[in-house]
Amino acid sequence: MRERDNNRELPPVEVVLRRFFREVQQSDIMTEIKDRREFKKGLSRNARRKAAQGKESRRRIKRGY
Repeated sequence: MRERDNNRELPPVEVVLRRFFREVQQSDIMTEIKDRREFKKGLSRNARRKAAQGKESRRRIKRGY
C-alpha cells in the first residue's frame, strides 16, 4: 500500500510509471541492453564507421531531413 510521505500525497502510479519509462528511454538503457544480448566479434574501425554512416543515413531518411 502507498502511504503519505510527510503529509504529501504521492503521485499516481501511472504518473510514476510514465516518468520511469521516459527516463529509461532517454538514457538509452534499452538500446545498450539490446546491443549486449549476444556477443559480436569486433569490427574494424572502417567497418564500424560504415555501419554508423548507414545507420545515420537511414535515420535521416526516416525523419525526413
